[in-house]
Amino acid sequence: MKQITVITGASRGIGATTARVCAAAGHDVCVVYKAAKDEALSVVADIEAAGRRGIAVQADTGVESDVVRLFNTVDAELGVLTGLVNNAGVIGPHGRLDGLTQDDIMKVLAVNVAGLFTCSREAVKRMSTAQGGAGGAIVNVSSGSATRGNPGVGILYAASKGAVNSLGIGLSQEVAGEGIRVNTVAPGLTETDMAAPERIAREGPTIPMGRVAQPEEIAEAIVWLLSPKASYVAGANLRVGGGRP
Repeated sequence: MKQITVITGASRGIGATTARVCAAAGHDVCVVYKAAKDEALSVVADIEAAGRRGIAVQADTGVESDVVRLFNTVDAELGVLTGLVNNAGVIGPHGRLDGLTQDDIMKVLAVNVAGLFTCSREAVKRMSTAQGGAGGAIVNVSSGSATRGNPGVGILYAASKGAVNSLGIGLSQEVAGEGIRVNTVAPGLTETDMAAPERIAREGPTIPMGRVAQPEEIAEAIVWLLSPKASYVAGANLRVGGGRP
Protein backbone atom coordinates (compact mmCIF):
# COMPACT_ATOMS: atom_id res chain seq x y z
CA MET A 1 0.00 0.00 0.00
CA LYS A 2 1.29 3.43 -0.93
CA GLN A 3 2.23 5.44 2.16
CA ILE A 4 0.97 9.01 2.27
CA THR A 5 1.76 10.83 5.50
CA VAL A 6 0.83 14.23 6.89
CA ILE A 7 3.32 15.76 9.33
CA THR A 8 2.34 18.91 11.18
CA GLY A 9 4.99 21.37 12.32
CA ALA A 10 7.28 19.94 9.67
CA SER A 11 9.24 22.99 8.49
CA ARG A 12 11.93 22.58 11.17
CA GLY A 13 13.21 20.49 14.06
CA ILE A 14 11.79 17.06 14.76
CA GLY A 15 9.01 17.49 12.20
CA ALA A 16 11.35 18.36 9.33
CA THR A 17 13.67 15.49 10.18
CA THR A 18 10.73 13.10 10.41
CA ALA A 19 9.60 14.19 6.96
CA ARG A 20 13.03 13.37 5.53
CA VAL A 21 13.18 10.00 7.30
CA CYS A 22 9.65 9.21 6.08
CA ALA A 23 10.69 9.96 2.50
CA ALA A 24 13.72 7.70 2.86
CA ALA A 25 11.36 4.96 4.05
CA GLY A 26 9.15 5.34 0.98
CA HIS A 27 6.46 7.78 2.11
CA ASP A 28 4.96 10.61 0.10
CA VAL A 29 4.76 13.49 2.58
CA CYS A 30 2.68 16.57 3.23
CA VAL A 31 4.83 19.12 5.07
CA VAL A 32 2.54 21.29 7.17
CA TYR A 33 3.84 24.68 8.27
CA LYS A 34 2.35 27.76 9.87
CA ALA A 35 4.67 30.58 8.75
CA ALA A 36 8.07 29.25 7.62
CA LYS A 37 7.27 28.72 3.93
CA ASP A 38 10.85 28.77 2.65
CA GLU A 39 11.93 26.19 5.22
CA ALA A 40 8.94 23.99 4.36
CA LEU A 41 9.75 24.16 0.65
CA SER A 42 13.34 23.16 1.44
CA VAL A 43 12.03 20.05 3.21
CA VAL A 44 9.83 19.28 0.20
CA ALA A 45 12.89 19.57 -2.05
CA ASP A 46 14.66 16.98 0.13
CA ILE A 47 11.64 14.67 -0.09
CA GLU A 48 11.63 14.93 -3.87
CA ALA A 49 15.38 14.36 -3.99
CA ALA A 50 14.70 11.07 -2.20
CA GLY A 51 12.39 10.09 -5.06
CA ARG A 52 9.10 10.68 -3.27
CA ARG A 53 6.28 13.17 -3.74
CA GLY A 54 6.08 16.08 -1.34
CA ILE A 55 3.83 19.10 -0.89
CA ALA A 56 3.92 22.00 1.54
CA VAL A 57 0.61 23.21 2.97
CA GLN A 58 0.22 26.27 5.18
CA ALA A 59 -2.12 25.70 8.10
CA ASP A 60 -2.56 26.81 11.69
CA THR A 61 -3.57 23.56 13.33
CA GLY A 62 -5.30 25.53 16.07
CA VAL A 63 -7.86 26.74 13.49
CA GLU A 64 -10.43 24.15 12.43
CA SER A 65 -11.01 25.56 8.95
CA ASP A 66 -7.27 25.40 8.26
CA VAL A 67 -7.17 21.75 9.31
CA VAL A 68 -10.11 20.82 7.09
CA ARG A 69 -8.50 22.63 4.14
CA LEU A 70 -5.21 20.85 4.84
CA PHE A 71 -6.69 17.37 4.64
CA ASN A 72 -8.80 18.21 1.60
CA THR A 73 -5.61 19.40 -0.12
CA VAL A 74 -3.88 16.11 0.68
CA ASP A 75 -6.86 14.20 -0.75
CA ALA A 76 -6.63 16.16 -3.98
CA GLU A 77 -2.86 16.36 -4.44
CA LEU A 78 -1.37 13.23 -2.85
CA GLY A 79 -4.17 10.69 -2.53
CA VAL A 80 -5.43 8.33 0.15
CA LEU A 81 -4.02 9.16 3.57
CA THR A 82 -2.25 6.40 5.47
CA GLY A 83 -0.37 8.26 8.22
CA LEU A 84 -0.50 11.31 10.45
CA VAL A 85 2.21 12.67 12.71
CA ASN A 86 0.76 15.21 15.14
CA ASN A 87 3.97 17.12 15.79
CA ALA A 88 2.96 20.80 15.76
CA GLY A 89 3.22 22.40 19.19
CA VAL A 90 3.97 25.62 21.00
CA ILE A 91 5.76 26.04 24.29
CA GLY A 92 3.97 29.14 25.56
CA PRO A 93 5.33 31.52 28.17
CA HIS A 94 7.81 30.40 30.80
CA GLY A 95 6.98 30.92 34.44
CA ARG A 96 4.45 30.04 37.11
CA LEU A 97 0.73 29.44 36.66
CA ASP A 98 -0.19 32.62 38.52
CA GLY A 99 1.60 34.64 35.86
CA LEU A 100 -0.41 33.26 32.94
CA THR A 101 -3.18 35.12 31.19
CA GLN A 102 -6.25 33.46 29.71
CA ASP A 103 -4.90 34.34 26.28
CA ASP A 104 -1.62 32.54 27.10
CA ILE A 105 -3.53 29.46 28.15
CA MET A 106 -5.86 29.32 25.16
CA LYS A 107 -3.09 29.84 22.59
CA VAL A 108 -1.20 26.80 23.87
CA LEU A 109 -4.28 24.60 24.21
CA ALA A 110 -5.55 25.56 20.74
CA VAL A 111 -2.48 24.10 19.05
CA ASN A 112 -1.22 21.46 21.48
CA VAL A 113 -4.59 19.93 22.35
CA ALA A 114 -7.44 21.08 20.09
CA GLY A 115 -5.21 20.91 17.04
CA LEU A 116 -4.30 17.29 17.72
CA PHE A 117 -7.95 16.38 18.22
CA THR A 118 -9.02 18.07 14.99
CA CYS A 119 -6.18 16.63 12.89
CA SER A 120 -6.82 13.17 14.34
CA ARG A 121 -10.54 13.49 13.61
CA GLU A 122 -9.89 14.26 9.96
CA ALA A 123 -7.39 11.41 9.70
CA VAL A 124 -9.78 8.90 11.28
CA LYS A 125 -12.53 9.90 8.84
CA ARG A 126 -10.21 9.00 5.98
CA MET A 127 -8.44 5.93 7.36
CA SER A 128 -11.12 4.07 9.34
CA THR A 129 -12.24 0.83 7.71
CA ALA A 130 -15.65 1.49 9.28
CA GLN A 131 -15.86 4.61 7.11
CA GLY A 132 -14.57 3.08 3.88
CA GLY A 133 -10.86 3.64 4.51
CA ALA A 134 -8.00 1.17 4.33
CA GLY A 135 -6.49 1.77 7.78
CA GLY A 136 -3.35 3.63 8.78
CA ALA A 137 -1.37 4.98 11.70
CA ILE A 138 -1.32 8.10 13.85
CA VAL A 139 1.68 9.10 15.94
CA ASN A 140 1.27 11.90 18.48
CA VAL A 141 4.36 13.75 19.66
CA SER A 142 4.17 14.34 23.40
CA SER A 143 6.95 15.18 25.87
CA GLY A 144 8.52 13.85 29.03
CA SER A 145 7.28 17.05 30.65
CA ALA A 146 3.79 15.50 30.72
CA THR A 147 4.90 13.37 33.66
CA ARG A 148 7.60 15.71 35.00
CA GLY A 149 5.14 18.60 35.35
CA ASN A 150 7.63 21.45 34.73
CA PRO A 151 6.84 23.29 38.00
CA GLY A 152 7.78 26.95 38.04
CA VAL A 153 8.82 26.85 34.39
CA GLY A 154 6.01 25.60 32.18
CA ILE A 155 3.15 23.64 33.70
CA LEU A 156 0.86 24.83 30.91
CA TYR A 157 2.99 23.09 28.27
CA ALA A 158 3.33 20.01 30.49
CA ALA A 159 -0.42 19.81 31.04
CA SER A 160 -1.08 20.15 27.32
CA LYS A 161 1.22 17.20 26.69
CA GLY A 162 -0.60 15.25 29.40
CA ALA A 163 -3.71 15.69 27.28
CA VAL A 164 -1.78 14.34 24.29
CA ASN A 165 -0.97 11.22 26.30
CA SER A 166 -4.61 10.74 27.25
CA LEU A 167 -5.73 11.18 23.65
CA GLY A 168 -3.36 8.41 22.61
CA ILE A 169 -4.73 6.05 25.25
CA GLY A 170 -8.38 6.64 24.41
CA LEU A 171 -8.24 7.04 20.65
CA SER A 172 -6.07 3.97 20.20
CA GLN A 173 -8.85 1.88 21.73
CA GLU A 174 -11.60 3.59 19.74
CA VAL A 175 -10.07 2.85 16.36
CA ALA A 176 -7.79 -0.19 16.75
CA GLY A 177 -10.57 -2.40 15.43
CA GLU A 178 -10.95 -0.10 12.41
CA GLY A 179 -7.43 -0.60 11.10
CA ILE A 180 -5.87 2.49 12.71
CA ARG A 181 -2.97 2.24 15.13
CA VAL A 182 -2.54 5.25 17.43
CA ASN A 183 0.69 5.66 19.39
CA THR A 184 2.67 8.35 21.16
CA VAL A 185 6.32 9.31 21.20
CA ALA A 186 7.58 11.32 24.18
CA PRO A 187 10.90 12.94 23.28
CA GLY A 188 13.41 14.06 25.82
CA LEU A 189 15.36 17.30 25.51
CA THR A 190 16.35 17.49 21.83
CA GLU A 191 18.80 19.70 20.00
CA THR A 192 16.41 21.90 18.00
CA ASP A 193 15.71 25.60 17.94
CA MET A 194 12.87 25.10 20.44
CA ALA A 195 15.46 24.50 23.18
CA ALA A 196 17.74 27.36 24.16
CA PRO A 197 21.46 26.56 23.75
CA GLU A 198 22.11 27.41 27.38
CA ARG A 199 19.47 24.89 28.48
CA ILE A 200 21.01 22.19 26.30
CA ALA A 201 24.45 22.93 27.75
CA ARG A 202 23.10 22.94 31.30
CA GLU A 203 20.82 19.92 31.24
CA GLY A 204 22.56 17.66 28.72
CA PRO A 205 25.18 16.38 31.15
CA THR A 206 22.48 15.59 33.75
CA ILE A 207 20.69 13.13 31.45
CA PRO A 208 21.73 9.51 32.13
CA MET A 209 23.23 9.18 28.65
CA GLY A 210 25.11 12.42 29.23
CA ARG A 211 23.69 14.29 26.26
CA VAL A 212 20.51 15.56 24.62
CA ALA A 213 18.80 13.79 21.71
CA GLN A 214 19.37 14.52 18.06
CA PRO A 215 16.22 15.03 15.94
CA GLU A 216 17.04 11.91 13.90
CA GLU A 217 16.79 9.77 17.02
CA ILE A 218 13.24 10.96 17.65
CA ALA A 219 12.29 10.73 13.99
CA GLU A 220 13.36 7.10 13.73
CA ALA A 221 11.03 6.17 16.59
CA ILE A 222 8.13 8.00 14.95
CA VAL A 223 8.69 6.41 11.55
CA TRP A 224 8.99 2.94 13.10
CA LEU A 225 5.58 3.39 14.73
CA LEU A 226 4.14 4.41 11.36
CA SER A 227 5.58 1.33 9.69
CA PRO A 228 4.27 -2.24 9.30
CA LYS A 229 7.10 -3.31 11.60
CA ALA A 230 4.95 -1.92 14.43
CA SER A 231 1.84 -3.72 13.19
CA TYR A 232 0.75 -4.91 16.66
CA VAL A 233 1.68 -1.74 18.53
CA ALA A 234 -1.27 0.45 19.53
CA GLY A 235 -1.76 2.65 22.57
CA ALA A 236 1.97 2.73 23.32
CA ASN A 237 3.80 5.75 24.70
CA LEU A 238 7.43 5.40 23.65
CA ARG A 239 9.74 7.52 25.78
CA VAL A 240 12.86 8.56 23.85
CA GLY A 241 14.67 10.37 26.61
CA GLY A 242 18.15 8.96 27.02
CA GLY A 243 17.23 7.27 30.27
CA ARG A 244 15.58 10.33 31.80
CA PRO A 245 12.10 9.59 33.21
